[in-house]
Amino acid sequence: MTDRHRKRAALEPAVSLFEREAELAPPSRRPFSVSGGTALVVARAAGTALWSVSLLREWGSLQGDLDLEPGESGVVLGVLLGVQGLWMLLLLMLAWMVWRGGNRARLLVMFGATASITASAVAYFATGEEITVRTTLLTLALDILILLALSSRDARAWTRRRRD
Repeated sequence: MTDRHRKRAALEPAVSLFEREAELAPPSRRPFSVSGGTALVVARAAGTALWSVSLLREWGSLQGDLDLEPGESGVVLGVLLGVQGLWMLLLLMLAWMVWRGGNRARLLVMFGATASITASAVAYFATGEEITVRTTLLTLALDILILLALSSRDARAWTRRRRD
């Protein structure tokens, strides 16, 4: 097993992380973790599209629960779908930038996934919101997998080698 693929000790000092990265040559080819992370970000964007379709299907009952007038209903639905569309486009753009080796895009995707996971945890613990397949389980699982893929040592070294 090469030094680059050696597992790190749980209590490894942070200083050793920077020393080893300088010693190791970043991989010249795109690591699988970057390819997989990009695919997961695209899947996350597809999940956003599926959520929007689900919102359209359930809008009739939601409109009644929210006590919206017909004119207000169209505006609220349009705003929600517009925000979802912008979010999906942003995810696809970030996926492309991560695929090309953008370190800032990789960090932004990881920050977004962390914020999404934190929001789900707060909603679960503070308000008792259930985590189900129909609500947040799929997006939560994808966010966790994105974090695991893009925070790998190979992904970090490869994207730092290729400047934004």
